[in-house]
Amino acid sequence: MSRLDKNILFDYYGALLSNKQRECFDLYYNEDLSLSEIAELQGISRQGAWDNIKHAEEKLREIEEKTGLIARVTELESLLENRGN
Repeated sequence: MSRLDKNILFDYYGALLSNKQRECFDLYYNEDLSLSEIAELQGISRQGAWDNIKHAEEKLREIEEKTGLIARVTELESLLENRGN
């Protein structure tokens, strides 16, 4: 899954993550901080920062698999775009 895909998932479902997961994910993918920098800011280990990011990614994927919201929105946008041509 690309960085862009992960950020799209985060935009749609980020509010459903725990505070730590949301903060670590945002700092890593949107603020481009290293695991060491995130760990220091959050008062956790590098492994703890990595675990929060990975769990966030898993949860975001699970939510999309269950809801299919992004897939439906993308499909509708494509249909509307083709309809206008």
